[in-house]
Amino acid sequence: MGKQKQQVISRFFASKPKIPAASTPPPSNPSSHSSPPPPKPVISSPNVKTTVSFSPSKRKLLSSHLASTPKRLKPTLSPHTQNPVPPQSNPSLHQKFLQKLLEPPSPPLLESSIEPSESDHKKYTPLEQQVVDLKNKYRDVLLMVEVGYRFRFFGKDAEIAAKVLGIYAHVDRNFLTASVPTFRLNVYVRRLVSAGYKVGVVKQTETAAIKAHGSNRVGPFGRGLSALYTKATLEAAEDVGGKEEGCGAESNYLVSVVEKVLDVSGSVSNFGGANVRIGIVGVEISTGDVVYGEFDDGVMRSGLEAVVLSLAPAELLLGQPLSKQTEKLLMAYAGPASNVRLEHASCDCFKDGGALEDVMSLYEKMVEDNLADNVNQLAEATEQRNSIQGVLNMPDLALQALALTIRHLKQFGFERILCCGASFRSLSSRVEMNLSANTLQQLEILRNNSDGSETGSLLGVMNHTLTTYGSRLLRHWVTHPLCDRNMITDRLDAVSEIALSMGSYKGSQSIVEIEGGDSDATIMQPELSCLLSSVLTFLGRSPDIQRGITRIFHRTATPSEFIAVIQAILSAGKQLKRLHINEEYEDYGCNKIGVAIVQSALLRRLILTASSSKVLGNAVKLLSTLNKEAADKGDFTDLIIISKDQFPEVARARKALQLAKEKLDNLIGLYRKQFRNHKLEFTCVSGTTHLVELSIDAKVPSNWVKVSSTKKTVRYHPPEVLTALDQLRLANEELTIICRAAWGSFLMEFGEYYMDFQAAVQALATLDCLHSLAILSKNKNYVRPIFMEDNRPVQIQIHAGRHPVLETILQDNFFPNDTILHADREYCQIVTGPNMGGKSCYIRQVALIAMMAQVGSFVPAESATLPVLDAIYSRMGASDSIQQGRSTFLEELSEASQILHSCTANSLVIIDELGRGTSTHDGVAIAYATLHYLLEQKKCMVLFVTHYPKIADIKAEFPGSVEAYHVSYLTSNNDEGTIDSKSDHEITYLYKLVPGVSARSFGFKVALLAQLPSSCINKAMIMATRLEMIESSRARKKSGEKQLQETPSSDQELETQAIVLKSTASFRGERTEDSEEFVSAVRDLLSKLKSATTDDDCAKSLELLKEAQGIANELINR
Repeated sequence: MGKQKQQVISRFFASKPKIPAASTPPPSNPSSHSSPPPPKPVISSPNVKTTVSFSPSKRKLLSSHLASTPKRLKPTLSPHTQNPVPPQSNPSLHQKFLQKLLEPPSPPLLESSIEPSESDHKKYTPLEQQVVDLKNKYRDVLLMVEVGYRFRFFGKDAEIAAKVLGIYAHVDRNFLTASVPTFRLNVYVRRLVSAGYKVGVVKQTETAAIKAHGSNRVGPFGRGLSALYTKATLEAAEDVGGKEEGCGAESNYLVSVVEKVLDVSGSVSNFGGANVRIGIVGVEISTGDVVYGEFDDGVMRSGLEAVVLSLAPAELLLGQPLSKQTEKLLMAYAGPASNVRLEHASCDCFKDGGALEDVMSLYEKMVEDNLADNVNQLAEATEQRNSIQGVLNMPDLALQALALTIRHLKQFGFERILCCGASFRSLSSRVEMNLSANTLQQLEILRNNSDGSETGSLLGVMNHTLTTYGSRLLRHWVTHPLCDRNMITDRLDAVSEIALSMGSYKGSQSIVEIEGGDSDATIMQPELSCLLSSVLTFLGRSPDIQRGITRIFHRTATPSEFIAVIQAILSAGKQLKRLHINEEYEDYGCNKIGVAIVQSALLRRLILTASSSKVLGNAVKLLSTLNKEAADKGDFTDLIIISKDQFPEVARARKALQLAKEKLDNLIGLYRKQFRNHKLEFTCVSGTTHLVELSIDAKVPSNWVKVSSTKKTVRYHPPEVLTALDQLRLANEELTIICRAAWGSFLMEFGEYYMDFQAAVQALATLDCLHSLAILSKNKNYVRPIFMEDNRPVQIQIHAGRHPVLETILQDNFFPNDTILHADREYCQIVTGPNMGGKSCYIRQVALIAMMAQVGSFVPAESATLPVLDAIYSRMGASDSIQQGRSTFLEELSEASQILHSCTANSLVIIDELGRGTSTHDGVAIAYATLHYLLEQKKCMVLFVTHYPKIADIKAEFPGSVEAYHVSYLTSNNDEGTIDSKSDHEITYLYKLVPGVSARSFGFKVALLAQLPSSCINKAMIMATRLEMIESSRARKKSGEKQLQETPSSDQELETQAIVLKSTASFRGERTEDSEEFVSAVRDLLSKLKSATTDDDCAKSLELLKEAQGIANELINR
């Protein structure tokens, strides 16, 4: 029993005792006294799950260790939260627990940086010394070290891995360590990267066979950093990329930001703060998309915020120095909840032309490499020189951001993607609309404002794509609507044609079916929608070919992935060939007339690009070079199919392996002669090959190695067999290395075809988006919008428009509304109405309909005639940003300021309740002045929602250009005149926009829905009535109106005043019955006075006045 060990799993939070300086033996070298002593390691308490073992000897060792360890005076900080770890409630009990169960920890167990001192340098094992050297070289990287069949973590990395991955860590010699199996590398790397860490994989650089014949026979296996992973590079990286675990449709942009302060003196600019010029470059490494731009931004950094929200980067690379406002915004975006990785880098080296030098050196190197590799790639080198010219035309700060990105990507080996000039696009495109950050958030374009998910957003409603790359492209379309009328018309034509062909989809669905890439069956005239649906469904079940071809370009794709991606492109192209686009033209010279299956010019162009003969020919050529069965098995030795003079080194290595096999097999003839047994053969037992099996009484030479035996036989390995086996293993290792190098060379040659394949994939993604918009229009009964000519006045005419998102939720319960705006007539609508009456919904639906139309989609309305807007601006909702020092009212005015500075006559502006973040008078004044500026200076289309009826007076200044509307409703008076848990009015919302100004907002109805206490609501109603009476009294005094004209003008006011009188009576202590009679009498009096002033019959009016006088006398005498 003394040798048995018990394993205990426990979670411990105790701070580790610090080793005193006196316990370290003095250095033997006298000269070391002149150098400063090494710093004491910072020991932090791990919060890990630990597997430990104990024995009596270890308990004794722990007892002596604890006895010699002084108590800690300073509290230990948690390595993750930096908060003090609470002390143990009973330290002596905890020590007993340690003494009974735990091993003694080693001093360098949890050092944040592994730096051995002179005294303990010799204590490390060879493996640990390798880890120390690697960790000192890559300090900011979490290292996974390959050891046998597992990847191990050491020191601080093991503690992080235990917390993030939920695995167990334990003490092994000098370090805390944890491990995971090698075949689960993809899973664990993704988890660590998703948590925001930069992960490095350290692999063995030599095999056992090569090590046995090399100079490093007695040392440990050589190890080196083989791959680095972050969130932006994961999908393009080797071994773990391309798996699409939950993030296939998400983009992973790496965004580099640099800036230059324009007002160095700090003077206040027009935008209210320090202006900066920002340069930005965003790279989607897994798809090859590169976006760049340079723009001026104000103190609120609204332009930068719009770009960041649109790209949704996974990593931010900040070029120092940055202003406080910029860094604060980006730090807020990359907060703890976002898992966005943030890294700082210095831009000082890019001054005085350093950025251009870095970029040019990369491009020149790529051109030289292409010319050196293959003289036939001269055309590709010329294309790269043309892209160099495009880089030279980039703005200065954008060029600095590009140089910063190149320097960052060099450590991952992905800088080649920036040499593909065709994938570059500018942020400031003339054909696309750049939506502001406010518009993206307030109109819920990408995510809803409830839980931040895509469900309930405009993108969620419009997204019916079948492929991940189609979904990514549709996201770009939605955030960048078109501003070119011809391009919009092309998209609408394509969507219309696909939607029309869906009518007979069910009847022709069985005609086209994709079996695979090698099907040669043809269909003369298949239905367009049926064929597109079949192709896109097939591609949706295939790998992400957009990221796949980019991984091939990066040379990180596996053979099986390469075949799957190229095969998918080939299969889709073959199916689209069935539309016979090239044969549709009429040829009168040969008296042959073709039937045009596809009418849309955009559809024809996309189908021709995706089914290009050049692309399909290159795909067949590439696939013919690879052995599919070997690729599925991951066997690199049989992967390359050698033809003509290709890969001569692979042929030589295969021949050498074959000779080694033949030499080994020929040895059996010698042993047959030696033992005079012509039936003797090599045997294989339990994976051990080439065994010579002899009877137990057979005499063999003394240098033969006995491997195993039975009762009757003994199995040997002769020395000649061992030598031949060693040579065979070495030849096999050399063949594997040569074949891997040949595979890398094969992937390098793919760069010649990359641009063609990228264009084909982009065409397939565009077809998916158009097909998605066609499904949307067909399922939702949308209509095609009509766009006005550019030379005609701007006008918006929407008949029975509907909100695309709310319509999906409410189904048939949504009430449509008309919208008519005209630049030469009424171009501004002031919308009033009760709370929750549908004002915000109305103006949002107009903006969303205009946006959807310019995306190229059909719209939710019975008819829509629209202009091509250059921008859509919104100011809605109320929020603050305390971390950035912005109050609610500052946020409102900042958004309004951006609109006033940016909008034009071709813009649509929607503003909801501007001025509510301050006092009433200030709010009304600012809202009035803002609307006045828009109408007088900008003359753009405006939808202005307000609860301030006074703003409607602006109609007098702009007759015919402004009209007031309100969302209609029905009310019923409370006949009993009591104040209870119900509101003073029962209101029914009709959600219809009608002319006129709403006199009330019915805030008490909302208070009732919010379940405020009834006493609170009643008190608020009384106070509101008093304030209204005071206000009306002031107005009457100014106008000099007579007492009879001061009577209430509506039943609503009569009811309100009666309630006040009743409340006053109750305050005086009257009985409830008396107060009820008093209120009824007052109501009678007021009613008769009103009737007397409005009746045209003088005799009747006089009679009513006498009756009112009688009632008044009764009230006075009470």
